Amino acid sequence: MKKVISIVGTRPQLIKLAALTEKITRNNYRTEFCHRTIHTGQHYDYEMSRIFFQELKLPEPDYHLDTGSLPPLKQIARMMEKIEKILLEEKPDIVIVYGDTNTTIAGAISSAHLNIPIAHIESGLRSFRTDMPEEINRIVTDRISTLLFCPTKTAVKNLEKEGRKKNVFLVGDVMYDIFLHSQKFLGNRPILNSLGVSKKDYFLITVHRKENKEQIESIVNILSALNKTNKKFIFPLHPGTKKCLEENGYELKKFTNIKFIKPVGYLDMLYLEKNAKMIITDSGGVQKEAYWHRVPCLLLRKETEWKELYLHKYHLLVGNDIKKLLYALDNPPEISNYRPDIFGKGNASTLILNKIIKWMES
Repeated sequence: MKKVISIVGTRPQLIKLAALTEKITRNNYRTEFCHRTIHTGQHYDYEMSRIFFQELKLPEPDYHLDTGSLPPLKQIARMMEKIEKILLEEKPDIVIVYGDTNTTIAGAISSAHLNIPIAHIESGLRSFRTDMPEEINRIVTDRISTLLFCPTKTAVKNLEKEGRKKNVFLVGDVMYDIFLHSQKFLGNRPILNSLGVSKKDYFLITVHRKENKEQIESIVNILSALNKTNKKFIFPLHPGTKKCLEENGYELKKFTNIKFIKPVGYLDMLYLEKNAKMIITDSGGVQKEAYWHRVPCLLLRKETEWKELYLHKYHLLVGNDIKKLLYALDNPPEISNYRPDIFGKGNASTLILNKIIKWMES
């Protein structure tokens, strides 16, 4: 029997993996191949990982590498060292990597050096800023991958401009698959009551990108400005962001209009997004989920790899411009001409698995 190994390590990657494993289970692809999972432990905090396995009904990973809480390059090196040993033992027919994280690049390079074919899910995205670690990870991973699965037409065009046309497939976004699948589980979750807020009565904030954590003073200035408004803010605090704030001597309790909470599970996060008046984020996944919920979104970035959302003015790039941010709070971007088909039809996982099976059989 053919063998497929998925390599994941972050919450967004667990969501993408869940989309595939849900289809593997539902459509009984287990008779077609053996699927194993390596979890690098890039998100080492319990709330950042364990709850996702429970809510998304993910099987326990076959391997857990526990490589979190290291500087980026040391983390990647540690991952590669451990991944190599597993791949040499398992001898998979193909390795699947997801997105643009340290886990992605570590899994791709390890596989390439062992001449193991690579399937890259979420291929072809570009911010065109090589000072971003994510951009380097995307470019290198695409360059050495065998099968490239693109979530949008723009991603396909990006690869074409780079000379990649063979084995490039427009399949849609696997996160849209699991987003649609999860809607029936949302219901009326108790998290709003526990936070003391009502539907459409609060603004949701997330910050986790390296570039923002390195400019922590800018983030604090933004939080200080938001704190002076008469609005309510909910901020699920990423462990890395929390650490940066604490190490630089910033006390969270001084932001009285901002309720800082621990990271929440996937379903609670979807529920918080769905019922927010607006979302303020630097996350690639959250900005898409905001669009799918039709909730206005402000991006704490100067660019986005999801060009469709920006070009159609569904979201507004505010970066660290406080005046622009405060103006947009009262004058949000409108999500008119809503087009969910930008990200496919909710069957990306099935298309990907069928392509991988066909390729392994060829």
